[in-house]
Amino acid sequence: MRTAAVRDHGVVVALAALVVALSLSTDTFLTTGNLVNLLDQTVVVGLLACGMTLCVVCGAFDLAVGAVLAVSAVVAVLVTRSAGVPAGYAAGVATGALMGTVSGLVVVLTRVHSFIATLALSIVYRGLAVVITGGAIVYPRAAQLDAFQMIGWPTALGGVTAATLVLAGAAAACWVLLAGTAFGRRVHAVGGNAEAARLSGVRTGPVRVAVFATSGACAGTAGLVMAARGGSAQPNLGNLLELSAIAAVVLGGTSILGGEGAIWRSLIGVLILGLISNGFNLLGWNPTYKQVIEGVLILCAVTLDQFLRHRKT
Repeated sequence: MRTAAVRDHGVVVALAALVVALSLSTDTFLTTGNLVNLLDQTVVVGLLACGMTLCVVCGAFDLAVGAVLAVSAVVAVLVTRSAGVPAGYAAGVATGALMGTVSGLVVVLTRVHSFIATLALSIVYRGLAVVITGGAIVYPRAAQLDAFQMIGWPTALGGVTAATLVLAGAAAACWVLLAGTAFGRRVHAVGGNAEAARLSGVRTGPVRVAVFATSGACAGTAGLVMAARGGSAQPNLGNLLELSAIAAVVLGGTSILGGEGAIWRSLIGVLILGLISNGFNLLGWNPTYKQVIEGVLILCAVTLDQFLRHRKT
């Protein structure tokens, strides 16, 4: 119980401390415009982190999500050009889910560690994006641009963007899936002890494939958001964002060894990273030091995870 309390309360206290510090140090932090912008800027990493949480809890890593994002964005734009915006949106998400499924099948069938397998697949997927586009930037047709970018528009809910609402919906779905279903219990079981889960009747292979497919669908949705914001897509879109997603998941308290974690924790990790970036911008600090702070926080989070695990045993 104490271990769970440290995991849960520690990350909440860290978030609250950042909010208080920024509120006291700048007059613009609590303005509606800044808060709406802060939420909007966390959407892409937040979507990736939702899918990544499922993978990490299941004892796997998906380093291909950045490349999946890029391919999904490219496909969304190309399908939009030929079949319209709704078809383009659907194609982007479907492409992400399909590529995530392929990643899961490769990990399960080859039995190569997911870290190495998805790292190799990320290179393959980036190459695929280059092949599809010929290395060029692709755009929707001029008449389609406004409709294609609607996911980035503000809504009547205080100016919160449609993309933020998409993140809220995806996070809620992943939260229910992980915390409120039999599938979620299997994900925790496989991540905690895959062999014990197998002996108890859990089909570990399909569970792993399913979490990769979900991660891919989240990455495809993130690709839509990035393409809509820029009004275009290119092969290097989302480069290294997989590392930001893993950082958010780890900061939120999800164990890198699997078996423990929650979507809400990862969302808090995303907010912490977003608050750090927002604070540097508002205070005019040198952004070079932001990477140092984020790296130290990640190291502290992993160290705390190891300490808590040793205490439990």
